[in-house]
Amino acid sequence: MNVFYEEDGGFKVGHVMSDIGTSLQIEAVSGKRTKIKSNQVILRFESALGEFMPAADQYSNEIEADFLWEVCGPAEFGCEQLAEDYFGHKPSPAESAGVAMKLHTSPMYFYKRGKGRYQAAPEENLKAALASIERKKREAEQMADWVAQLKSGVMPEEMRPHLSMLLYKPDRNTLLVKACEAAVVESQTPLPKLFFAAGAWADPQNASYEYHLGQFLADYFPRGTAYTGAIDAAAPIDLPLTNVHAFSIDDATTTEIDDAFSVTTQADGNNPGTVEIGIHIAAPALFFGRDSELEKLAANRQSTVYFPGNKITMLPESAVQLATLSEGRTCASVSFYATFAPNATNDTHELISTRSAIERVPIARNLRIHEVEDYFHESAIAGGEVKGEYGAELLLLHRLAKALGKRRGKSDNEQDRLDFNFEMNDGRVAITPRKRGSPVDTVVSEFMILANSEWGKLLATSGVAGIYRAQQYQKTRMTTEPAPHEGLGVAQYAWSSSPLRRYVDLVNQRQIIALIKREPPPFAKRSPELNEITRKFDVTYDAYADIQRNLERYWCLRYLEQEGIRELDAMIIRDELVRASQLPLIVKLDKSPGLPGKTAVRVTVGPLNYWDISGQFTLIPNTENAPQEALRETSMEAATTTDAPPVASENSA
Repeated sequence: MNVFYEEDGGFKVGHVMSDIGTSLQIEAVSGKRTKIKSNQVILRFESALGEFMPAADQYSNEIEADFLWEVCGPAEFGCEQLAEDYFGHKPSPAESAGVAMKLHTSPMYFYKRGKGRYQAAPEENLKAALASIERKKREAEQMADWVAQLKSGVMPEEMRPHLSMLLYKPDRNTLLVKACEAAVVESQTPLPKLFFAAGAWADPQNASYEYHLGQFLADYFPRGTAYTGAIDAAAPIDLPLTNVHAFSIDDATTTEIDDAFSVTTQADGNNPGTVEIGIHIAAPALFFGRDSELEKLAANRQSTVYFPGNKITMLPESAVQLATLSEGRTCASVSFYATFAPNATNDTHELISTRSAIERVPIARNLRIHEVEDYFHESAIAGGEVKGEYGAELLLLHRLAKALGKRRGKSDNEQDRLDFNFEMNDGRVAITPRKRGSPVDTVVSEFMILANSEWGKLLATSGVAGIYRAQQYQKTRMTTEPAPHEGLGVAQYAWSSSPLRRYVDLVNQRQIIALIKREPPPFAKRSPELNEITRKFDVTYDAYADIQRNLERYWCLRYLEQEGIRELDAMIIRDELVRASQLPLIVKLDKSPGLPGKTAVRVTVGPLNYWDISGQFTLIPNTENAPQEALRETSMEAATTTDAPPVASENSA
């Protein structure tokens, strides 16, 4: 006796060695013996075991599933019963097995109801299943076509509108993404390079740059950088007009002019030569409220994003223009005044008092750093005369700034450090080094540090909540508790001087305004909202700094290729990490040179990879402690990637 039985989702045959009712011991054609349960048996037969399955397969292949479905009727049935109706006679075991196999392999047509028993699928279900099969067939053909196009260097038109999603936020349930994944596997090529070869970017020269910038925009500006909401802001009224005439000092491309200075000599009979320095800060907090759309935008963006050749402002340009301290306008300002009196014993001035005010300030001039530095420099200061716009005021401000730096314990170690300005023109990049710690830097940084630390002190001593930037044990963080900034040498430091560019400055400005007006502050101490702003700013600000560093690194590599630079002077940081001497570029050597940190070396520039912003850099032997040579001269012109004030000490903190 032989049996045809079901096991593991398929059909098998075997010779019965023993049958105890509930189970059988059987032997397969191969000689393998196994034990099965009796309810697995579909039918029993006496014909030759080796010939049974080939015959059943042949019958099954000749039967059309749709014909069986049409004739079987709606009721449940057994395979032997349907086989008798189909063949028109009592079926042989092989014929019954053939029908059973066709039923089993046609699950869209027939639903299994038990051992050897089935029921026809309802007509609407069958139509849906068949349509699904047809759709999947068409999708498979479409996928194969897209994969073939990508592999042959052609960008499928259906993919172009979804480039960002495919590269950065792939939806793996979509056919487009599945096709991209298949193309990557088959071609063994990363997707960005596949897209590049297929002409996905309109400007091939800058495709890799657009790729890196696109990743950042997809993460932090998924709806785009344009602002389409309401400009629900208006200039404040009834503010007192101060009688000073202020001037700002910013980079040439600055549009968000946050701060300006004024210098007033006071008629003090007891202290002749006493001066009051005004630090006037743009006041967007007076133009729109906490519930406005602009506030929501600032809270979401947290900061202006800077990167070589461009920026994404925290506030839209139309809102910036309402509050920016533009030349020739009288602007709303939150002003910090510091009074300095001369010290006859050491020929310096000392800070004797401070005050804060909310007022309108006439902005006489917007000075630009590259112009000011032509006449405001160390040699002019050493000569005791600065010839140029606001030369006398700048000279005095510099003298006071040096005193302020000395008061907080500033060192001069930063004098030899370089900042770098980037400018893009017609596909070329110019990178200009600029020594940090110039007289302009000193003036701007010291007075911004003074205002931010004193306003932080005012918030802390008044019991009003604020957001502080603290540095302890070389770790910098944002906190809602006043804490020292060891790098700056101040007891507390509350960013407040850039409310057009940083949301924490805007928050602190609202708190300072409430304090000056003697009104309840918008944010209570230890409020969950303030803690969340602090947390979000830390995360977002770090991400913005990362994209700036990454894109600066990218353009440095482009610059190396553009200028044909094949060797670099550098200095060991640690292990295989080295810092280029005349570019803002840190690279990894192909192997560790085993040299101590700060060792001067020279490295060769090998192949560069713009898609992962890397390259091959190799130490030139026997160049340790070689004299540092400047990079080849170029016709670079000064420019900048950021119009933030050059606060050297804070940058290093």
